[in-house]
Amino acid sequence: MSTTAPPSASSSSGFSKYLQDYGWDLLIGSIAAFYAIMVPYTKVEESFNVQAMHDILYHRHHIEKARLTIFISVLLNILNYDHLDFPGVVPRTFMGALIFSVLASPLVLLMHAIHLSKIYSLLAVRMMEGCIVLLALRFFRIQTCATIVFRCDTVLLFGPIGIELLLQSKSISISEAIKCCISSALLCIGKLFIIFLLKFLSRFFTVLLDTAMWQRILWPELEVFWFNSVLNRSSEWGTQSFHWYFTSALPRSLLVAYPLCLVSSCISHLVCILLFYVLFFLWILVHTIFSLILECLNSLNSHFYAKITI
Repeated sequence: MSTTAPPSASSSSGFSKYLQDYGWDLLIGSIAAFYAIMVPYTKVEESFNVQAMHDILYHRHHIEKARLTIFISVLLNILNYDHLDFPGVVPRTFMGALIFSVLASPLVLLMHAIHLSKIYSLLAVRMMEGCIVLLALRFFRIQTCATIVFRCDTVLLFGPIGIELLLQSKSISISEAIKCCISSALLCIGKLFIIFLLKFLSRFFTVLLDTAMWQRILWPELEVFWFNSVLNRSSEWGTQSFHWYFTSALPRSLLVAYPLCLVSSCISHLVCILLFYVLFFLWILVHTIFSLILECLNSLNSHFYAKITI
């Protein structure tokens, strides 16, 4: 005689499995939606992309610019685009703004049709950004393309840190690491080809798009890298005193994690070396994106937690 589980038990197990598979995604998505609604406006680093998305969504049909070719002028209208009047210190890429605008355009068109305020369009774009970030967490390889397009100058900070972690590693030697990389490259030549193809395509499309939008041959991130890192003119963005990071920004941002970071620097020589790279980066580039420093210090907190739990 066979027995079957009651419907309530099966539905409960199905719901628990759903929470097990997607619970964290729902939680992080809810937090992202909460922040998008409660803090819809932007800081200075985001202002260009938000304005670019506005221009693409609302000025896309007015196509008149003498210096553009007839073919491109049929596709693009930059007469009313904000970046022509306020270009900023260095140019930025339109690639991200274009992608988000295309994805959010159905909602924005609907809101425009029913005469809703533009603040709701901003919320729609913000929600779309949160969804893309959550999806990107599952596809880390795509971030190779994103790094090339948006933040190529981070290699100055994370490159030395990655090399130092490899040099300090006791589980694998340099020669073994090189052999492993070569063998993996030979075994995964197809994947490597795809990655290099993605890098090439990311450069090609961003140069093509931004050349049309800025009306000159341009790879924005290369110009940003040259301006900020090679010429070291990032101080023109504005600076704070050197101790500002340690006496104001870090205590307010890290809170309880800040003392843990200081303790970890006392109990591990590896943390001291990594801190040296961070401080050297701050000394070389006086105008530094604060999020880069937070990422490094969070890794130090993780190292301290691993030391006290193992």
